[in-house]
Amino acid sequence: MDFDALISGLDRHTLDGITRGSIYALVALGYTMVYGVMKLINFAHSEVFMVGTWAVLGTYTAIGATAGMGVGMVIAATLLALLAAMLASAGTALAVERIAYRPLRKKGAPPLIFLITGIGCSIVLVETFGQVLRVIFGPPFGRVTVNIPSVLETTTLFEIGGLNITNTRLLIIVGAIAMMFALDTFVNKSRLGRGVRAVAQDPDTASLMGVNQERVIMLVFVLGGAMAGVAALLYSIQYDITKFDIGFFIGLKAFTAAVLGGIGNLRGALVGGLFLGIAEVYASIIWSSEWTNVTAFVVLVIILMFRPTGLLGESLGKARA
Repeated sequence: MDFDALISGLDRHTLDGITRGSIYALVALGYTMVYGVMKLINFAHSEVFMVGTWAVLGTYTAIGATAGMGVGMVIAATLLALLAAMLASAGTALAVERIAYRPLRKKGAPPLIFLITGIGCSIVLVETFGQVLRVIFGPPFGRVTVNIPSVLETTTLFEIGGLNITNTRLLIIVGAIAMMFALDTFVNKSRLGRGVRAVAQDPDTASLMGVNQERVIMLVFVLGGAMAGVAALLYSIQYDITKFDIGFFIGLKAFTAAVLGGIGNLRGALVGGLFLGIAEVYASIIWSSEWTNVTAFVVLVIILMFRPTGLLGESLGKARA
């Protein structure tokens, strides 16, 4: 047995898992932010990610971005697509909160109603996108996978122990970690972040201390949506596709990652996402790619059997400053 080749293969697969898990982690941050403050599972968040991928495609199409452009144009197109995806996803998340969840809060609806409403919003967004795209571009466009231009060409930047580190993988991994670190710093160090933690820990006391709960709730939806927008761009860079229901499985995986790491824990979302991404990749190698989705949820069940609060388990409200 060639052990050098074996080790190199394991390293490559681990890198694949970290790349996939980084995208899960960014989407999981949205679930974590909302749950940490509202104790609500926003199942429409997967479609917030989906909207971001279409914003990336729309931006590239509008500016005529293609592979082979100059470095400056690639950077400009990527940044513009990032901004568009973050705005589109954040706007969608905020619209869901204002239109669907806010009236329920005012009426004191029970948690089950919020859950059902979230599922309903998810279905509405998926089907609306499918139908609108079909009307605009004609059948079967609204229901098929669409390619996103590969603006950033994949190149090897350097090599570590025989493992090629490409620009796209490095961008995805570093981007995910940087965004998680920035969000964690914002929540723990900024004045607005202290308001978020106060509402997460004790909403009534926070209100008595002058914290505006409505603004905090809007903020967490916007921040979570923006993270989904970043994930949408990184996903587009790695896989170059989108679809009207592309957020379904990615949303479920991201929710699984959030629960694995400890729902309501920002750092746990990153840990859970990376753990899940690596587990999926190795499962597809050991068995086949058809077992990838099965493995994700089997891992969730096993972890929660022994660690019901997730791997880290600390809630947003108890996060240290």
